[in-house]
Amino acid sequence: MSGNRTSEDALFDDLEAEEERLAEEEQAELEAADQLEDEEPAADPNDPATVLAVLDKLRSENEELKDRTLRTIAEMDNLRKRTAREMADARTYAVAGFARDLLVVGDNLQRAIQAVPAEKRESGSEEFKALIEGVEMTERELLKGLENAGVKKFNPEGEKFDPNLHQAMFEIPNPDVPNNSVQQVVQEGFTIGERVLRPAMVGVAKGGPKFEDVVAKQAEEGDSEA
Repeated sequence: MSGNRTSEDALFDDLEAEEERLAEEEQAELEAADQLEDEEPAADPNDPATVLAVLDKLRSENEELKDRTLRTIAEMDNLRKRTAREMADARTYAVAGFARDLLVVGDNLQRAIQAVPAEKRESGSEEFKALIEGVEMTERELLKGLENAGVKKFNPEGEKFDPNLHQAMFEIPNPDVPNNSVQQVVQEGFTIGERVLRPAMVGVAKGGPKFEDVVAKQAEEGDSEA
């Protein structure tokens, strides 16, 4: 049955093992304290110095137990949070590899659609038009299924180039648009959760004003109109 174990089963096993380890450590410390008390010679319970010593010892043990309990609670809380986070990541990103393979299928469908000129669609037979519509519908359903799995498409045209999200394919000299902005999108990008599944392939503008200066100017113009 070990072959049927999931990553969630393994995470819960780690959680139980950590709880058992902490419990064993606490029990060992308590046993050591009891043994130390047994080895100490009996004292006169009516002696004020003895009473004060016992009170100081109890107060110290109480503080130690309180500190140990708080540390154990904090460790268990961190372990539960880490386990929950790992389980959530496992659910979100488990399909990443499969989704990346499906993107190739979507690319081929899109190429097939783009390969047919608009005039060919208009002049083609009804069977030909139905074929093109079927391919387009298949692409839409594929993208919808990917989106249901947490995969989203993004088009960064006009945005500032971000190497974490975009892959620069070429530069476009243009003094009329912000420098280092995405002027052309060769292939749209995809994200899954908070991660990039595939970066967008883009052409980046060069030679224009700073992107930040253009954004600031647009903001000022928007405030003046308001």
